Amino acid sequence: MSALHAVPRPSRRTLRVLALALVLVSASPAMATVLGVATGSASYDGGVPESVPPADGHTVVTVDGIGPGLIAAYAPNGSKVYEADEHRFYHDVDPAPRFGTASVTYVASHGAAARHCASEDRCRKSQVMRLNVTTGEREELWARYATPSGSNNIHDVDFVNDTHLVVAEISHPDGVYMVNVSADEEVWRWNASEHYDPNASGGQYPGDWTHMNDVEYLHDRGLVMASPRNMDSVIFVRPGEGVVENMTLGSDGDHRTLYEAHNPDFIPAERGGPAVVVADSENDRIVEYQRVDGAWERSWLWRDGSVQWPRDADRFPNGHTLVTDTHSDRVVEVDEDGDIVWQMRFPGPYEAERLGTGAESAGGPSAVEAGLDSRRASGGVLAGVVLAAEDVLPSLLVNGMLFTLPRWMTPVDAVGMVFAALFALAWTVGELGVLVARRRSADADASAESAESSAPGDD
Repeated sequence: MSALHAVPRPSRRTLRVLALALVLVSASPAMATVLGVATGSASYDGGVPESVPPADGHTVVTVDGIGPGLIAAYAPNGSKVYEADEHRFYHDVDPAPRFGTASVTYVASHGAAARHCASEDRCRKSQVMRLNVTTGEREELWARYATPSGSNNIHDVDFVNDTHLVVAEISHPDGVYMVNVSADEEVWRWNASEHYDPNASGGQYPGDWTHMNDVEYLHDRGLVMASPRNMDSVIFVRPGEGVVENMTLGSDGDHRTLYEAHNPDFIPAERGGPAVVVADSENDRIVEYQRVDGAWERSWLWRDGSVQWPRDADRFPNGHTLVTDTHSDRVVEVDEDGDIVWQMRFPGPYEAERLGTGAESAGGPSAVEAGLDSRRASGGVLAGVVLAAEDVLPSLLVNGMLFTLPRWMTPVDAVGMVFAALFALAWTVGELGVLVARRRSADADASAESAESSAPGDD
């Protein structure tokens, strides 16, 4: 007998113990997190911190669909100076120095009386607000009502001047448009259906089709940059004409370039561009693309061992980058070498701004101009295991779970739960297979006995 055949076959009990061990090991990170939250020993419990590390300027953070919406601001010494949560969603936030050094504008949404919409039962109000984070003084600058259909909350606006702003229209008809705020009058509009086929691109039409989540007016070019998330692209629209075809970054389904990205920022030639720095959300990274000989080439990438579904990245004048890392519940500042030099914990942040550095990346250089070093995943064995698992599991699955799970659950917990569920499913299927085989064997034995007993005996 060969050595192979000499190996004893494991018993069913051994296999069951092994299956149970795989399920428990996979679920153990989530179990440890649960115990940590219950006993108060967790390093972060998902709450809004009363203080954060000191920084060079006020830091303002918003939260949208990850738990209750809110906006919070922290003084340079790290103390919390403002918090509000009366709206269901908070999205874009930008410095507004024309109103004062401690002022911002933000976009927020909440339910409204149905009489405001062409609907009998549902209505949503999106509004642009001015806020002084030190005094709490607020003022509504503009508002729009819409009947809920898929994603319907305006995520971003950009002021062109004191009286006009451009809007990223996320609901039907998806597109971008300019509004004269003083007269509440639409000046021009571009609909995404002028460029994209609703039946062959993006998400479900007319629901969450483009998920237009960002808009930026480029004064030096007279263009509007927009981010149709579900088309995996950043596009450039010339008002009155349409999309500038040869400027588009990415394409629908080209996930190596962008995968459902958020909040791209344009860096012009005078600061080392043309370049676009963007939170490449489903790829769990921050990337920058430089315009070279009429094409986009990736010039910078940042990803550490923890980043999970980032949704904002702002380049500072000193070359640092402020990253809003949604599913890792943190906002981090990384330096030219890619090292984290400042960090705050925060529950599911959507966008963050550091006052005094310019709106978004308005004052920052390109990665090429600043000589930034790319940084890829690091962080030890556990981070490596999680990243390897994410390469196997669809990112939409992991990030979708994290979007719906309690805020105290981490990416490690989510990955572990997926594998625990898969192992449990495989175990269940195996047990059912054994039961079916036993039942068939018993039925076969019973049939054989019945046939034997009914056969005529010997005379």
